[in-house]
Amino acid sequence: MNPPLFSSLLDPLLDQRLKGWPSAAAPRRASEVAQTGWNVLAGDLPLPLALVKREALDHNVAWMQRQVRNWGIDLAPHGKTTMSPQLFQRQLQAGAWGISFATVHQLATGVAAGVQRAIIANQVFGDDDLAALQAMLQADAALRVAFLVDSAAQLGLIEQWFAAHAGSRPFEVLVEIGVPGGRTGCRTHDEAVALCTRLHASAAVRLVGIECYEGLGAQGRTEADLPYAQALMDRVQAIARQADEAGWFEGDEVLLTAGGSAIFDLVAPALRMALRKPVRGLLRSGCYITHDHGFYKRMVRVVNQRCGCSDAEGLRPAMEVWAAVQSRPEPGLAILAVGKRDISFDLDLPVPFARAARGQLQPQAVPASWQVTGLNDQHAYLRWQPEDEATAPAVGERIGLGISHPCTTFDKWHWMPVVDHDYRVSGAISMHF
Repeated sequence: MNPPLFSSLLDPLLDQRLKGWPSAAAPRRASEVAQTGWNVLAGDLPLPLALVKREALDHNVAWMQRQVRNWGIDLAPHGKTTMSPQLFQRQLQAGAWGISFATVHQLATGVAAGVQRAIIANQVFGDDDLAALQAMLQADAALRVAFLVDSAAQLGLIEQWFAAHAGSRPFEVLVEIGVPGGRTGCRTHDEAVALCTRLHASAAVRLVGIECYEGLGAQGRTEADLPYAQALMDRVQAIARQADEAGWFEGDEVLLTAGGSAIFDLVAPALRMALRKPVRGLLRSGCYITHDHGFYKRMVRVVNQRCGCSDAEGLRPAMEVWAAVQSRPEPGLAILAVGKRDISFDLDLPVPFARAARGQLQPQAVPASWQVTGLNDQHAYLRWQPEDEATAPAVGERIGLGISHPCTTFDKWHWMPVVDHDYRVSGAISMHF
């Protein structure tokens, strides 16, 4: 591991080149931001600004770790959600087995930040990616990385590279089980069996487990999601059982992994199964760490019902984006100085939930009719009903916005302040997409 790079990732230098950093503030390390005494609602940081609520973040990390422990499995949360080394460390310190990534490039950031066990929940086959992954494995004998394979064609590309690079370590791989009309993954049991036999016979790879992703089929209705998840996990278990009986798995344990952030409770129990070799179930949910005010809030409300906990006890929204009203051009409309470059919009538009007039340090709830109806690159359209015109926001007022899908807000920022319940800045995280 490169110590300077490790230090720069976990405690980076932040300055005015980064969106959200005060223009007159001196550069500071992330670890020094808490010493500034800044308060978001006191106007100490420029808007728009994405932030993370510390108490909710801590609650979510502990909640998910407790859930997987109760299910008898482990957690390898998706690092692609945040790409934040500080949050990787928080998850690992809370007990996560490792971190999942989507690309070799993301993995490299994680490894440089101290990640020692990882899943690349995607196919790896390009020469440059295989070379980069092999270099990381050669540099650290303790590093463990497994990636997905779903075809003989992909295996052929891996074998070609491996044959041309003598002395390379075999790659650990997981067979991916897919669903018709979905993304990657073997569509049939026979296809998966044929691939397992090829992988077992190959000198370039070691078959260490089975993987699937259930999230694209989630509807947020138990009557639909339960049979869908059960059918998928039955397929995963069937191929795992056959591979185990045939002796195709290599290594001391079998990895079974699944889990998006919408119906994770329905796949988690199936990751714990009895085989001849020990099984390590790995849930890969990632968005739980900050949750949201929209899509995942709706989906996890149903998870809470199935788990027997109240919404207050379940995951809590930890990410907010604050913006100022810059114009009131006509009745029923305010233009906020925030847009697609600052906040997610791929699943749902932002949700206005709080307001704070200039000089006001305590946010207030907004009328129920307030709604963001559209976004431009750097503008949001906030509208309300005529009966709420008397309580319409003033130019300069600050509006708190909730999000749907944390991933696509995280990737619009290089850093975010971590704040306490009173919006006093108590830390900082950095993102490296």
